[in-house]
Amino acid sequence: MSNIVDPLVGRIAARVRTERERRRWTLAQLADVSGVSQAMISRIERGESSPTAVVLGKLSAAFQLSIASLLALAEGTPDGSPSVTGVRRRTDTAEWRDPGTGYRRRQITGPDFPAEVAEIHLPAGAQVPYPAAAFAFVRQVVWVLEGHLTFHDGDTVHELGAGDTIELGEPAERVFANTTDTECRYAVILTRGTQP
Repeated sequence: MSNIVDPLVGRIAARVRTERERRRWTLAQLADVSGVSQAMISRIERGESSPTAVVLGKLSAAFQLSIASLLALAEGTPDGSPSVTGVRRRTDTAEWRDPGTGYRRRQITGPDFPAEVAEIHLPAGAQVPYPAAAFAFVRQVVWVLEGHLTFHDGDTVHELGAGDTIELGEPAERVFANTTDTECRYAVILTRGTQP
């Protein structure tokens, strides 16, 4: 199924535009700050193109938001009302799919919860790099739930199996890679800090 018909893609488009306009940035200014081309940002904002995980990472870093925050804000609640505590059914949460790698991400917590939790499915052979700026102002733990994750933390490489966790320190360029022939499922848990 194409991401372009996914309602979450439209909400991501609206959120990217809202975040850009809140900062009173032009498309050119966001392109300069994020390293994403002005043409690509324009297509994303019009809902004509779904951003890849890498592009989403660059845009969220430019906004000084985590990817989880950007997606949680985009997901919001179906009718725009404030989120509520309690049971959140699997069928009530949208799943975002990276059109480039098939990487799937689902927000577990709502936008008002103090910690952000996301579940990620990384297909066999896929890898997703993020710039160091995507990790500024956050404390983050990666918890492998199933499969194997090769995690590049700057120049250091960690091989993580089911049940393993890694708590991330200072921002660095990072790569989430699945070098196996089976899917890897992991959770990302983060809280916002006051310093990068």
